Formats: sequence, structure tokens, C-alpha cells
Amino acid sequence: MISRTFLTDVTQATGSPYPNSRALLAATLRVAVGASVLMVTLAVWAQPKASTVHIQVHADRSDGPLTPIWSFFGYDEPNYTYAPNGQKLLGELAALSRVPVFIRVHNLLTSGDGSASLKWGSTNAYTEDAAGNPVYSWTIVDRIFDTFASDGIKPVVEIGFMPEALSIHPKPYRHNFPHDSVSSIYTGWAYPPRDYRKWAELVYQFVNHLRQRYGDAEARSWLWEVWNEPDIGYWQGTSEEYFKLYDFSAAAILRALPGAKIGGPDSTGPASPGAAEFLREFLKHCAHQTNYATGKTGAPLDFISFHPKGSPKWQGDHVQMGIARQLASIEQGFKIVASFPEWSHTPVLLGESDPEGCAACSARNNPQNAYRNGPLYAAYTAEAISLTRALADREHIHLLGAVTWAFEFEDQPPFEGFRSLATSGIDKPVLNAFHMFGLLGSGRIEATSSAKLLTEDIVAEGVRDKPDINVLAARNEREIQILIWNYHDDDIPADPAAVELIVDGIPIDVSRALLMHFRIDSEHSNAFAAWKKLGSPELLSDPMREELERAGQLQQLSSPKWVAIKDGALHISVELPRQGLSLMQLSY
Repeated sequence: MISRTFLTDVTQATGSPYPNSRALLAATLRVAVGASVLMVTLAVWAQPKASTVHIQVHADRSDGPLTPIWSFFGYDEPNYTYAPNGQKLLGELAALSRVPVFIRVHNLLTSGDGSASLKWGSTNAYTEDAAGNPVYSWTIVDRIFDTFASDGIKPVVEIGFMPEALSIHPKPYRHNFPHDSVSSIYTGWAYPPRDYRKWAELVYQFVNHLRQRYGDAEARSWLWEVWNEPDIGYWQGTSEEYFKLYDFSAAAILRALPGAKIGGPDSTGPASPGAAEFLREFLKHCAHQTNYATGKTGAPLDFISFHPKGSPKWQGDHVQMGIARQLASIEQGFKIVASFPEWSHTPVLLGESDPEGCAACSARNNPQNAYRNGPLYAAYTAEAISLTRALADREHIHLLGAVTWAFEFEDQPPFEGFRSLATSGIDKPVLNAFHMFGLLGSGRIEATSSAKLLTEDIVAEGVRDKPDINVLAARNEREIQILIWNYHDDDIPADPAAVELIVDGIPIDVSRALLMHFRIDSEHSNAFAAWKKLGSPELLSDPMREELERAGQLQQLSSPKWVAIKDGALHISVELPRQGLSLMQLSY
């Protein structure tokens, strides 16, 4: 057995018993085994001493409005919307935002009995009688949209997928993921319609029903988009057939709801050459080509959407995130939009913006997804949102929002490692990141960090050497909010960062402020850590569940306290762990 002395020797040789630098250090250790002494040479990670991070916030310097681009979420399984844990989570999402939350879901027109499973859902909105006449049913649709309405949620109404009775290739229809591979899930629901006019009438009836049920003004405040990822297997037709589907769908939407905001194509990440070309061709079609439904030139396009995704990899002992891939798709997509004079000022919605592409692929079978349960997902989210904003500013893009494609999965073991915001009704650390964003005011103020990395370097290389320690600050009347995060692509231990925060520009007549300090890290706002301390049980007793629900709430690092302000400024010293987030709220 290697004794405690062994760890002491490692600490002396490397500066930490949990080394984490990218530089290797060979440490020769003397280990006592009985009466003998063995000389052991170890390859360990060298630990450079972290320097102090200086963060400056200027409370009196406006940096423009802070648009809550993070208030968008989505998921494959629409029938989870009205499940008990789904309703609970939707209520939390609605409550955390100062603006209405938007929700996008797949399978709103898919055939089936309304039962849900991974990557599957249905409403049975359209069938046909024996004579081939349409039969419309809105019972399940109403249950979904009524749940949204009860929480004041705005839908991003995705027009899809193809009903079995309309599909040119209807059999097989329902897939059986995960027993079916991802590549084999594209069954009858993914094919073009056998009759575009019947399809258009379905779209008209669908939109008209929603307009009548919720009112013209409410329906016009929603977003309407056609299909999902038509550049890959989600669409088993050609590009031209998708453009035809878009044209017929848009015309039907506008016939039912004049003034509706329509967009697309919700294609995949433009870092891929094929996806980039598809997006260009779609924008070209909407600008210049003949409309399949109207015969006129062009098609309506009120917002442009595409899906940037990252690319995490398992390194044998830890996850290494691939944020550079996600940012490269965002950057390339923005550049494509900006290259079209007709569309350069059109709002852009990142219809799915995530660390990778399969929410329903668990960490149990995909170890690269192990980031999802802990604070790394929260820190990554803060980093991605910040850099998405920076790229939009640089490319002069009107960024409408970024959809986090994560929700919850019913009837699954807790902390199975799905890309979700909650598990078994228990909030995960990433949801607390959105709680932090929700506490930010509507006006951004100037803030700088000495440990902020350059955006162009992160887009090119990720965060692989030094961590990116960054800040976002905002204000309301007599309140300042400062969000700081310590992000690195590699999920390996590290010493915390010593942060020296100076806030100036506070009204000169203010002598003190109430400080509330919220924290997400390995010990705070982290139900996953609490679950592991319980022994990682798959079956939760009621007391266990109550304990985990408490551990999953956004927590304060310490009790609220009054801090002194002198000459309009104050100074705060704090340590911020790797993959940790701090939100400091100053009220005066």
C-alpha cells in the first residue's frame, strides 16, 4: 500500500497532490516498502503557480442593453412537456427569466399515440380515412401548447415531422432509439410528402387552430420555423425538395396567420463545408429564386437559424471539451449571413447551440458526455454565451437568441448523463447557470478581466493552455450584478484562481452595499456531488430526493453581508475554482 507519505512527496515534487498542468514533470520519489526503499519515477502534471486575476467593473459606464439570448430551450420529446417533471421544469425556466422564455420542440406533427421515448414524440395531428380524406386531431397538440401557455412560455413552433399518412416512404415509422443507432432513426417521419398541397393544408389547419385557440396577438409573438436539420438525415429528400417544403409551409402559415414571423432552415453547424453550402443555397433561394408555392421571386424569411455544436472527447481519464468547434460554426454562420445584403440585418436564432449533438446519448455509453452532470457544463455554458455575443458584435449580427437543446428525460436513472437541465426532478448545476443569468439586469456595464483570452484564439484553438477567466456585469436601479467564471476545456483538477475585484463608479453618496454571493462549483449548487456522497443510488427514497432537491438549488457561498464603499468604489477578494461560477449581487 502506498502511504500518506507518498502523497506528501508528490505534493513536494509538483506543488499539488492533484497536478493538472499540460507540462509534464518527472518526479523521483522515495517510497518505503518494509525495510527497503524504492526509487519510483512518476510522470505527473506540473502545477504552475496561478497569478492573481484582476477584474475591474465600472458601474457608471454603460455597455448597451443586455439582451437575454439565453432564454431559449428545446428538446426532441414534446410529450415530456406535460409530464410531472416536465411541468415542474418549465415552471422553473419561466420563473428564472425577466423576459418570456421560448421553447422549441420536435415532432409536433409526428404520427403516434403520444407516448414518448428517447428522441421520439408524437401528436397524431393528421391521419386519413379510408377514402384518403384528412382527419385532424388537436388533443395532444393542445395539451402541449396549453402547458406552455400556463407558464407564459412562447413557442418556437417547428413545423414537422411528416405524418405517416403523408410520407412517401411511411414504413418503418417509429424508431427504437437507443436500440436503433442514431444513423438508423430516420424512418418514415423524415421523408417528403407525397402531396405538397395536402401538406400545406395540414400546416394551414395546424396554424389556424393555434391562432383561434390562443389569439392573433399571442400567435404573432411566437416564432415559426420549418423542419429541422434538412441538410442531414432529418430530411430524406433533396435540397430543392426542402426549399419546396419551406415555400409551401410558409405560404400556409401566412394564409392562416398574416404577420407571422417565419424562419429557417435550422441546418447543422456551418463549420462543416456541406452545412455551410446548404445555408448559402437556402439564403439564395429565399432571396432570388422562384417560390414553389406562389410562383413569385423569393420566400419570406424573418429570422435565420442554424445549429452550432461542440465536440468533446474522452481522453482516457477526463473529458476535453471542444468549444472551438461550436464557435467556428457560429463564426462561419454569421459570416455567411453577413455576406448576403438582403439578409445581413435579419435576426439570427441559433436553433440548437450545445457542447455536442446528442442529448439522448448517455454518459454511461458515451464517456465524452461525462461533463453533463457537474459544474463543467455550467461553466461551458457561460463561456459559450459570452463568446457567442462577442462574435455577433464583431460580425454585426442581430442575434435573437441561442437555444440550449436540453430539458429532462422521464423514467431514466438519476444522473445518467443525458444532456439535460434536471434529472428525476432534481436540478443540475447547468440549470443554476441559467438562474445566474436570469438575475442579471437589463443594462450591461463595462467590465474587464486580466485573465480573459482573445476570442479569435479560442475560436481557433479552444481553451487548452491557460483557463479563460471572464466577467459579465449588469445593473438595475441601485443594484449591480457581476458574473465571473473560470473555464477550461480539460476537466482536470486545478488550483483556484485568486480574483481581485474592484467595482467603481458607484454613486458617491453610497457608503455601503449588501453583498449576496452565489456560487456553482464542486460543493455549491451541485446536486450531482451530493448524489455521489449518498453512494450514487439509482433508486431514491423520499428523504434522499428532498436532500438532492435542496442541494440542486442555487446556493450562496456565504451569508449576505454589508460591505463598505469608499469614494464610489469597493474591493473584493475571492477564490474561484476551475469550472466554477460566481455571481455577486450588490444592492445599495
